[in-house]
Amino acid sequence: MTNNEQLNDNILHLPVADEAQPQHDEAWRKSIPAQVFLNYFFALSYHIREADDATGGLQHLPFFRAHQAELTDADRAQVEKYLHSCWSTEYALRATADLGDEDYLRNALHWTFPQAYHAVMAGLQAFLHTAGVRTNNPSLIRREVGRLVVRNAYPRPVSFYAAGSYGDFSIHRLPLAGYKAGLQIASKAIDAQAQIGQFLRTTRKQKAVAVRQQVQGNPTTAIRSQKTGQPLEKWNAQHWQQITWRLGYTTIFDLLGRLRISQTSREIERYVESDIDFGLFHHSLLDIVSYLNGVHETYVAKALGVERYRELVANLPKHLQHGFVEERLRTRIEPNFTETDPQMGIAA
Repeated sequence: MTNNEQLNDNILHLPVADEAQPQHDEAWRKSIPAQVFLNYFFALSYHIREADDATGGLQHLPFFRAHQAELTDADRAQVEKYLHSCWSTEYALRATADLGDEDYLRNALHWTFPQAYHAVMAGLQAFLHTAGVRTNNPSLIRREVGRLVVRNAYPRPVSFYAAGSYGDFSIHRLPLAGYKAGLQIASKAIDAQAQIGQFLRTTRKQKAVAVRQQVQGNPTTAIRSQKTGQPLEKWNAQHWQQITWRLGYTTIFDLLGRLRISQTSREIERYVESDIDFGLFHHSLLDIVSYLNGVHETYVAKALGVERYRELVANLPKHLQHGFVEERLRTRIEPNFTETDPQMGIAA
């Protein structure tokens, strides 16, 4: 099932188009999947902004305060390599968003979708490396970061997740997620959380269906009929429960994974041809990327030592100097460390 098909599943309740304006309504209907996708990412951006307060920051999390790492020179070099990849990709994403031309931003979806995803993944790998998780396997990365989200390694705005088996999904740390999501841009917390909740459920459903296909397509893992011995084509709740452990937890990182749209499919073209606010889409992506990268950079700064991290930032390549990396160090990272806190192990 493609992202487009999945998104269409969410809009079957919409009213029938006004027959008096067939061309306008047809264009609008074709834009609905892209609008829903924009709604999702704007809702994430909105929720992060609204929930990002002084009491929900990293410095209050026991997991962050206990985070330490024994890193060799090779480890530190690898972490810094991940960071440089993260920052260069975010730089490219910012450069596109700053251009501001609607037609350019429309066609830029071909590369900004994967840029947003890979910028966050590179920063995540830098953090995971300091936590002892050293792999390039996407499935293992998703599994490990899911566990970290559940263990409260992430601040409140991005600590939500979905769990449970197909047909019985549960949403955690997002109290308004059970409300019905609308087709309008979020303007209050209930709108944003309802849309994020829907995004979590459709993404987890998509993952469950993919896992089922994988399990049933393998003769050694397929669940079979007790009567015929053949792989079951129809599943009940008990069968879905048997594969739930394979799903892990569904988090914001799985939602970002929905950006990996194949450039060889028509799906990306259908987004490009839609009538939506592409500028808002790009800036929503950038808000999410910047926030998550700031979280991961703060963990890395604690693991490396803030002084070494400052040196790393001071010696950035020319295109990254005196820009967003330095600003995040000053506004988001350094405030988490104080010289009076012995657990931080640094002088502010």
